[in-house]
Amino acid sequence: MNLLIRLTCLSSILFSSLAWADRTDVEGRWLTQEGDGWITIQLVGDSLEGSVAGSPDPKQREEREFDDRNPDPNLRTRLLDGLTIMTGFEYKGDGHWSGGTVYDPNSGKTYKCTVKQLDANTLKIRGFIGISLFGRSETWTRDDE
Repeated sequence: MNLLIRLTCLSSILFSSLAWADRTDVEGRWLTQEGDGWITIQLVGDSLEGSVAGSPDPKQREEREFDDRNPDPNLRTRLLDGLTIMTGFEYKGDGHWSGGTVYDPNSGKTYKCTVKQLDANTLKIRGFIGISLFGRSETWTRDDE
């Protein structure tokens, strides 16, 4: 009986640490599907956030320094580098985050969004209007420095 209690305690510790690792594994630098931008994803409290971390293309960095496609004229002078574009995501388990939004600096639009970590190096980002059925998905790959 004593062995059974020990095994139960050990397995609950093991599974709780695996769930935590799953939750934090999304943190890092990710390359967008088109390969034109890096996004740094991190946990801020219990929420997932993502910010622009530059571009692998030096020409693009020179051409797009500001958030000049923002519909709000007062925000068009914001620097793209470091700009938070993903906010409000809650962890739902099994590598799935939902309830957040993503801002697309290429179009100046903000969408509801979900994030699903497919494996250690692959994220599926789905931006949509209204319901997830009406949206677009992208696959991002891990590109930590």
